Amino acid sequence: MGKIAFVFSGQGAQYPGMGQSLCDVSAAAKAVFGLADAARPGTSAQCFSGTAQELAITQNTQPCVYAVDLAAAKALEEAGVRPDFVAGFSLGEVAALAFAGAFTPEDGFAFVCKRAEAMQRAAEENPGAMAAVLKLGNEQVEALCAPFDRVWPVNYNCPGQLVVAGEPAQLREFQAKVKEAGGRAAPLAVSGGFHSPLMASAAEKLAGDLLRIGLGQPCFPVYANATAQPYGGDMRALLVRQVQSPVRWQETVEALAAQGVDTFYECGPGKTLCGLIKKTCKTAAVYPVQDAETLGAALGG
Repeated sequence: MGKIAFVFSGQGAQYPGMGQSLCDVSAAAKAVFGLADAARPGTSAQCFSGTAQELAITQNTQPCVYAVDLAAAKALEEAGVRPDFVAGFSLGEVAALAFAGAFTPEDGFAFVCKRAEAMQRAAEENPGAMAAVLKLGNEQVEALCAPFDRVWPVNYNCPGQLVVAGEPAQLREFQAKVKEAGGRAAPLAVSGGFHSPLMASAAEKLAGDLLRIGLGQPCFPVYANATAQPYGGDMRALLVRQVQSPVRWQETVEALAAQGVDTFYECGPGKTLCGLIKKTCKTAAVYPVQDAETLGAALGG
């Protein structure tokens, strides 16, 4: 029998009403939202009743998605499903670390709130934008980025899909070059140039914040966005690096498959990661877990 990985959704997957039905069917999920409300009053109300516009603000998005990510994983665990490995996409990496016990759930939530504030401030200080480049290979996209000093490849999502971040004017020029090369660049609805050098001030702020937050050894391997390898050594340095470094998601999925993982549960809102995993590893079984219906389907109910 193959191995199991839990993968945790990132920013951009949020939607109004997320997580509410999980609380109706899982005491463990409900407890996560109770913890979230104790740490940041109103978090569950934002998830369950907030507008799309309200949830799109980074300071709201990150703690809300973290809560749903962790609630979905706890619901699976409550039902007897446990992973051999975990990983998370961008923000989801913090939920993965908390689920694996590297953070306490409370400390993970505190860090997510600080991360959201720092990244939103960095985005205001250094405005950026992002676009997904389709139909071109990674090396082609990297070559197109090279002439620009404020455009960088940041999310290596799956074969044929690489997200680029940059200063808005340069990114528009870059998108024209993509079209000339036969590719397609789709702008993303985000508030900054995440996972790029535009986040340097956020990384600096978080380095100080992490010195005041406890970190322990995870109880199962947590694959890092920045390296596509399990966390080890200086975990704080890797978490700081993650904010301004590319997300190597395709490599992470390939590394997990090489370890014998053939079943992935996406914990959190949406099913974006399921789609990326299937494009990277066509034989994998993927199950989104974001509400009562998908939890039941994942459990075979």
